[in-house]
Amino acid sequence: MAATDEMVCFALYAATRATTQAYRALLAPWGLTYPQYLVMVTLWLDGEQTVSSLGDRLQLDSGTLSPLLRRMEQSDLIVRERRSPDERVVSIAVTDRGRRLRGELSDIPRQIAEGFALPDRTSAEDLIRRLHEISSSMHAVATDAARP
Repeated sequence: MAATDEMVCFALYAATRATTQAYRALLAPWGLTYPQYLVMVTLWLDGEQTVSSLGDRLQLDSGTLSPLLRRMEQSDLIVRERRSPDERVVSIAVTDRGRRLRGELSDIPRQIAEGFALPDRTSAEDLIRRLHEISSSMHAVATDAARP
């Protein structure tokens, strides 16, 4: 058995916690959590979408996403509406207040990227690509482990 500082999983866990803490500090003046910020970024870039598609995009289940969206709606960041003949389908859109936040939070990605201290943009892109590959691989491991 390897020590935790020699395990890939622990390095990823530690990096994730540190990144989340950095986002928490940067987003605190706006009262946003990191998951709320991810919802806003997704809606700013991709536009209105269903709860289901948002959950798929952010890899969040409805048990996590629904209370998160409820709090965001109470804060006047988003609006949830049933716009389909199917009452189960709920659309999420950004409010005027949510749109204004986009400009206010536009510097957050640069501040986070500076924390990685990578020598150039290509290196950051390579890191992101590799992390997505790792995520896909681990998802496959979890899926295989769950099979009887």
